[in-house]
Amino acid sequence: MKKILLLAAVAVMGLSVKAQEFRFGPKAGYSYSTIKLKDNTDSETSDPLHTFYIGGMAEYKISDNFGFQGELLYSQLGGKVSLAQVDPDDPTNFFNFKAKETYHTLLIPVSAKYFITEGLSVSAGASFGVILSAKEKLTADFGLGGVIPGFEVNADDEVDIKNQLNTLNIAPFLGAEYMLENGLFFDARYNMGVSNLSKDTSNGQKKTNSFLQVGVGFKFGGN
Repeated sequence: MKKILLLAAVAVMGLSVKAQEFRFGPKAGYSYSTIKLKDNTDSETSDPLHTFYIGGMAEYKISDNFGFQGELLYSQLGGKVSLAQVDPDDPTNFFNFKAKETYHTLLIPVSAKYFITEGLSVSAGASFGVILSAKEKLTADFGLGGVIPGFEVNADDEVDIKNQLNTLNIAPFLGAEYMLENGLFFDARYNMGVSNLSKDTSNGQKKTNSFLQVGVGFKFGGN
């Protein structure tokens, strides 16, 4: 009887080990990033910033259907804000102001994965972003009559705004991935920023950064 129980235990352990699978590899792709600005009176979403991300991932599959994934990525995130005004009586009198905020961010996404098939999976998790540096580039275009006393901006003005921002950007996400038999995979996810990045909250200011990622990578390892 003891021998039968021992053989059964060994068989169960063997099945458990077989179900476990570790893979790792590089990944890179495209990021579509926006900033949402909100205060006590108004709310608006910026124009998108089209950037990229690059880094690596590690996946641990605990069964045929479930697994976990961790990543370390670098990405430029942020958004663009535009303000334009034209005098209806004199079209040559106009004002066009643009501000582009770029956050150089280290991302640490952690997720749980459900494998619908061998290659197709969906995931849910959170991306923990650390803003390493932040820049704002200002551009302004004035019409002949659109001169604002005391205001001057050059086309290449770029200022450091990191001291105006909170460093941690937490963004829960949902995603999907498809992997080929050779380890090549394609994935997409939407990260919804929930952290208030604005240090100045005197007027109820809130600034959040959300971003869509679409990319490609390659997984090494596996059974």
